[in-house]
Amino acid sequence: MQIGASLPVGDIGTGRAVIRDYGQAIEGIGFDYVITGDHVMGANPARPKPEGVRVGTNEHAVHDPFVVLSFLAGCTNRLGFATGILIMPQRQTVLVAKQAAGLDLLCDGRFRLGVGVGWNEIEYEGLNEDFHNRGHRSEEQVEVMRALWARPHVKFKGRYHDIDDSGINPRPEAGRIPIWWGGHADAILRRIARIGDGWMPLAYSAGDKALAKFEQLRAWTKEAGRDPSEVGLEVWISLGVGTPDDWRRDVTFWKNAGVTHIAGHTTYNAGRHKRIQGRTVADHVAAARSFMEAVKDLK
Repeated sequence: MQIGASLPVGDIGTGRAVIRDYGQAIEGIGFDYVITGDHVMGANPARPKPEGVRVGTNEHAVHDPFVVLSFLAGCTNRLGFATGILIMPQRQTVLVAKQAAGLDLLCDGRFRLGVGVGWNEIEYEGLNEDFHNRGHRSEEQVEVMRALWARPHVKFKGRYHDIDDSGINPRPEAGRIPIWWGGHADAILRRIARIGDGWMPLAYSAGDKALAKFEQLRAWTKEAGRDPSEVGLEVWISLGVGTPDDWRRDVTFWKNAGVTHIAGHTTYNAGRHKRIQGRTVADHVAAARSFMEAVKDLK
C-alpha cells in the first residue's frame, strides 16, 4: 500500500520556494507520492450564482497539474505523482497525452493520471468544449491516449477524434501510463471496470457503504472479463479532523478492504473532508509528519 499527501497550493502559495520546500519535506518524511487537483478557471466570486447550480470560482489558486508536478519532479528524487483528478473532457486529448508523457519521463515512470469529467460548466464554456457529452467523450479520450503512448504513429477514426498516421514524441518508456478515475456514479464504476486502472472515490468514510461499492466494482470488473486485482483503489483521509488513533483505525480498515493507495490530505474542504487550520508550509508538513508517524508501520 502506498501513502500519499495532497499538494496544498491554495494555502501555502504558488511560488517555487514554498512548493519546492513542501515537496522535499514530504519526500523526506517518507511519503510515496503527492497528489494535486485541476481547475483551469473559475467564475468571479462576486458574480450572482444561478439557483440550484454549483459554480466554481477562482477565489483559491490551483496550479496546472502538469506544470507544478513537473517542477516537483525536478526538485525530488523518488516521489511519485498523481492527478486527483484532471478534468479530461475539457482538455484536448492529444495535448494531454503529450503532457502526461513528458511528466512521466521526468519522474522516471512514477506518474498516475487520475481523470474525471468535472462539474463546473463555466470551465467547459471558457475552453470551448462540450459539457454535455463529457462522459462518453472521456472514454474515447482514454483510447486515443493509450494508442499514442503505445505506438509512434497512430491511425484513429472515432466519434470525436481523427488522427491520420501521426503521433507524439517523446512517449512514456513503459508505453503506457496508469489511468484512474474519480467520481461515484454507477456509469463511472462500469467505465473503470472495463477500461480503468483504478478508482479514486472521495465520498465514503470507512464503513459498510464503501465496502459495498468496492464489491460492486469488483463484480463489474469480473463481468468485463478482467481480474479485480488489476484495478487499484485510492481513498483520502482528512488530517484536519481526528487523532492519530483515528487515522490508524481508518488506515487499517482501508488496507483490509483492499485499498492500494491512501492520501492523507491537509487542504480539501468539502462534505466529510476538513482542511487543517494552518496555512503555512510548516503547518502542512507538521500535519503530514504526524500522519506518517502514526501509520507508517501499517503500509
